[in-house]
Amino acid sequence: MDTFWWVLALVLLAGVPHRDPDQLAILPELALIGLLGGVLHVSVGLWLRVYQVGHERGSFDEVATLIRAAMVAGLLLALVIAVSGDHTPLLGVAGSAVALAFMLGPRLSVRIERHRRASARSRGTHTIILGAGAGGRHLLNSMLSHDEHHRPVAFLDDDPAKRRLRINGVPVLGDRTDLQAVATSTGATHLAVAIPSIRSEDLREVRQLAHTAGLKMLVLPRLDALLGAEPGLQDLRDLDLEDLLGRRPVTLDQGAISDQIQGKVVLVTGAGGSIGSELCRQITRHGPARIVMLDRDESALHATQLSITGRGLLEGEDLVLLDIRDRERLTEAFARARPDVVFHAAALKHLTLLQKHPHEAWLTNVLGTRNVLEAAARAGVGTLVNISTDKAADPTCVLGLSKRLAERLTAAWSQREPGRYVSVRFGNVLGSRGSVIPAFTEQIRRGGPVTVTHPDVERFFMTIPEACQLVLQSAALGSDGDVIVLDMGKPVRIDDVARTLINLSGRRDVDITYTGLRPGEKLTESLVGRDEEHLPTDHPLLARVRVEPLDPIWLEAGPWQIGEPLPTPVPQPHGIPTPPAPAPRSLQSTRIEA
Repeated sequence: MDTFWWVLALVLLAGVPHRDPDQLAILPELALIGLLGGVLHVSVGLWLRVYQVGHERGSFDEVATLIRAAMVAGLLLALVIAVSGDHTPLLGVAGSAVALAFMLGPRLSVRIERHRRASARSRGTHTIILGAGAGGRHLLNSMLSHDEHHRPVAFLDDDPAKRRLRINGVPVLGDRTDLQAVATSTGATHLAVAIPSIRSEDLREVRQLAHTAGLKMLVLPRLDALLGAEPGLQDLRDLDLEDLLGRRPVTLDQGAISDQIQGKVVLVTGAGGSIGSELCRQITRHGPARIVMLDRDESALHATQLSITGRGLLEGEDLVLLDIRDRERLTEAFARARPDVVFHAAALKHLTLLQKHPHEAWLTNVLGTRNVLEAAARAGVGTLVNISTDKAADPTCVLGLSKRLAERLTAAWSQREPGRYVSVRFGNVLGSRGSVIPAFTEQIRRGGPVTVTHPDVERFFMTIPEACQLVLQSAALGSDGDVIVLDMGKPVRIDDVARTLINLSGRRDVDITYTGLRPGEKLTESLVGRDEEHLPTDHPLLARVRVEPLDPIWLEAGPWQIGEPLPTPVPQPHGIPTPPAPAPRSLQSTRIEA
């Protein structure tokens, strides 16, 4: 057919403008030139795989390849005509354009008719697509071409410029607020969210609208999960909790991160934990010269090594089984490894247990951090990142106080040492060990009840990969002595999290029980303290605050009460020694107040 269009194009191009019988006599010759053009086009098309690959008729891929084949064939034909000298070479170029128009017409007609029939078919669940952008269009094409289970009946899009559009016969009928009315008018039973970059806050709103309209909700994964591929029907899946709480586009300065890590020796404390292990996995992708994983849990180290290398032999010098409380051995380990960059993720983090055992928080989170800072300084570390928590802002619990002290110690080392010492503060991470999500999931599995401390308690949430990406960015951009604060969006009510998990489980017989706030817990967490100034950085998802450095000499005095101001050494004139530390206080007499 394409060869025939070339013959017809050349005949019409040269023959139609001429009525003189002498001119019409050259039509057979022009038909032969057209046949040559067709042969050239098919030959080029075979080379460009126009005919070997089963393109969808009229698809962008087929049209683009067809245009390239016609252009090359037209240029080759013009060259042949120029060599022969019988006609103008422009005949070849003009012939390719006319032949291309003939070739595109039937193809596009086939596609339009196929989509018209698909959109008008009666079978398949009526589905509304939210998002008339690139993701929605790709999803629509997949549904029309390959799917008989979903029948797209309408688009919704919040962009007013897209109102009253029709995409392959499917109309845009409004925005998300029109979902109830559109579902009623179209008889839709499903909603497909085709916006891979949608924020979790918006997704929660859409979910509530879909629930009110009685629609089953499906979503496309985030853009980074699609690995650069165009979203299609095969990517559509059920909504999960990570979508509702931790879905946010994270744009990173990959060059700055690679400059910080590539070719460097990187050491991670707490490498077997949720954050530490994910940090190790992400650091590996940036080409470090070596990554040293340190933890006191041998099984956790084994799991981390297995996830990175696929081998869990526990061999080599890159696994260090060590407790950061052991000052002497920690210093030796740093001296052997000679790290350039350190991520300090080792900590005790369970609020309730630490309220009962504050001495453990003191030994690990405070003294352990001091040990890491000392060892890093002696080893000549260039950058150290201390992983903190939102509970360090205006602390009301042992956990928050211990992490606040760790931040202040890190700030003190930034003034004492030539390297760069920063802290990173963020809230809850989805799926971390011992977090509320696994606890709720297990309670639901057992049939309930799900225990929530208070109906109005709310927390910040972020996925572990997202948090670690921003930690790496903080290592590259954080200023010496700063506490980097991650933008975690809006806080989420834990009661809503529990109800969402129950709903996603499909169970209706699980109750929620309110147990009351535990000692040291806040109703709402804050990432920035009342007396801290929220300062911008060069990254839109990172801010910074300054904390007062704490001279490690004060650690000899032991832990303090929450309500007391933490002691700060009085600056001394040059040459006058720092006064001795206060007498140690008995840990047993220390009282933690909310």
